[in-house]
Amino acid sequence: MATTYLTPDGARKLASELDHLLRTERPKVVREVADAAAQGDRSENAEYIYGKKRLREIDRRVRFLTKRLDSAQVVKPGQSHDVVRFGARVVVADERADHKTYLLVGPDEADPTQGKISFQSPLGRALMGRSAGDIVTVLRPAGEVDLEILSIDYGG
Repeated sequence: MATTYLTPDGARKLASELDHLLRTERPKVVREVADAAAQGDRSENAEYIYGKKRLREIDRRVRFLTKRLDSAQVVKPGQSHDVVRFGARVVVADERADHKTYLLVGPDEADPTQGKISFQSPLGRALMGRSAGDIVTVLRPAGEVDLEILSIDYGG
């Protein structure tokens, strides 16, 4: 089983989702399915059919989260502030001098709309191991872009 890398915040979020599914969501759906089953004919009971489907989805997600957390290695922010590593917040400037900030996280935590990118993404791989002042070239669907690393922070 491959190791999953997570930030402490990412590990808390996955554990919280798992806890919510097991303590709240699953028991609620089980009650709904039992109530629907008590109404009689299950073959034409939409509530029963939907409830069973939702229960399978929850169980699938619980298995996924459990495996992810079991294989997870929680990586605490690095001490090296001069090199980009997992958990770094990196400020870059593109060719038009537009500044963007990215937080390098694991694939399970990636959310580009919030500036969280996977360290395994093309941009993440280009940034890893580089220092402030370095210029990196990233291949995107829209073409190559050169980015200058302006700062690296591990403060959170």
